[in-house]
Amino acid sequence: MNTMKRFSAVAELLLLLPASLFLASLFVQHLEPVPPAQAAQHLVQWFSTHVVLGLYVFLVALPFAAFLIGCASVLRSWQSTEGIRRAVQEMFAAVRGHMANLLIAGATVLAGGILAIVAMHLITH
Repeated sequence: MNTMKRFSAVAELLLLLPASLFLASLFVQHLEPVPPAQAAQHLVQWFSTHVVLGLYVFLVALPFAAFLIGCASVLRSWQSTEGIRRAVQEMFAAVRGHMANLLIAGATVLAGGILAIVAMHLITH
């Protein structure tokens, strides 16, 4: 069973690689004109000119296949392993007990992300 889980994990990562690369390129192309930004711009341009392969296959079909593989793997593990069900129940109990701390931590991370984006925008413009 572990071999199947490993295969599913590797398959999902490979299926998500093109979309992840494209999304990272969208971010990097807005940096100062350095070689990685220029390469990222070329990749984004390639995706925009190859709509069927770039959009429909790499950005829709492959991530959807990874989503389906992941759902099937999680469902199979959920049905066959009592330990996973018990761990999830314990996790939800812990979350309920520390909800305020988790909300504060989440808001703090969100605030940091917003500040990083705004700072990057101010630096580049």
